[in-house]
Amino acid sequence: MNSNNRFDNVWSALEDDPVRVENLKLRSILMIKIAERIELRQLKQKQAAEALHISQPRVSALLGGKINDFRLDSLVDMAHRLGLHVTLDVAA
Repeated sequence: MNSNNRFDNVWSALEDDPVRVENLKLRSILMIKIAERIELRQLKQKQAAEALHISQPRVSALLGGKINDFRLDSLVDMAHRLGLHVTLDVAA
């Protein structure tokens, strides 16, 4: 990769497949919002795990940004469990 390449976003720099880039962007947004909600509610990892119906190590992975450990649908579920409203806008 040439250091002079310009990319629209970090995901485009890391991934060639535009479908995968879009999926990574959506997962990243959800992971950030979930982490912000956990911090806002001042939840310890064990408390967050209980609220999200996942294990504490999974919360650690989430907060550590391990994006490849999470599917989009599971992140939507977690966001909902924290009281976030997830919408999808589809454009042509």
